[in-house]
Amino acid sequence: MPGKPISEEVRKRFPRLIMSLVMAIIFYLINTFVPGTMESLNLPGLNINADTLVGTIALIFTAIFLIRALSDALVLSDILTDIFVKRLGIKEERSPKRAARDLIYIIIIILVSTALQPLIATLESNLSDLLSKVTFYVALGMILILIYDVGRILYRIVERKAESLADSLSKMADRKKNRE
Repeated sequence: MPGKPISEEVRKRFPRLIMSLVMAIIFYLINTFVPGTMESLNLPGLNINADTLVGTIALIFTAIFLIRALSDALVLSDILTDIFVKRLGIKEERSPKRAARDLIYIIIIILVSTALQPLIATLESNLSDLLSKVTFYVALGMILILIYDVGRILYRIVERKAESLADSLSKMADRKKNRE
């Protein structure tokens, strides 16, 4: 991203994001409607139902396109965060920008893990229970790490501001004492 202008990056990423989301929706719809039409078909040699195979393949493609969309969305959110932080007039770019990104990532993680739950529920019950729990705990772990990072960043910002305020107050007190 540093080598490319922002407008070029947006022109490249936004259509890819939309197409990935459209493809994810299409494969989700395939996963929802097509396996129901193949319930009685059993695949010889594999010893599984055709509906399970088609549903699993559609679920895998849905996940692939969601991951592609997520990567483009993260780059676009970085660009929007940069613009938002500049509009707020925040001078300290590094820490507040990273905290804002972390909050955006937390929201995205919550949305993605929530969106995956109905997709995971379409799998066989023993597999769906395991994947549901794994998805929940991975998302929870990532969110806790990001919350810790945001807390650490905010602590540093408040600490710097408090030290600056303490320096200003001590200088004012010294000046007042020198006048007397």
